[in-house]
Amino acid sequence: MSRAFVNEDAGGNAPRRGYGLPDRDDPGYDAAAAAALLEAARAGETESAELATGYYWGEPKLHTHVRRIRDRAIREGDDRLEQLATRFLR
Repeated sequence: MSRAFVNEDAGGNAPRRGYGLPDRDDPGYDAAAAAALLEAARAGETESAELATGYYWGEPKLHTHVRRIRDRAIREGDDRLEQLATRFLR
């Protein structure tokens, strides 16, 4: 699958920040990783979140979690998060 936000990730020097992810064997890890990827995309830090989570943008394994996030964004009127989640699901 193609990478999103290529210009924002150019150069490989994406800022690293703590994403507050649980341990990878935690049952909530995938949901937290999906949220981290979307929030990082909002901040222009997609590559950093990919490195932190171990998942690339658009990862099919995360689609269920991203759909839930998109549905919540729609209910709450968060147009930007809805847009990012929709792009993730393409």
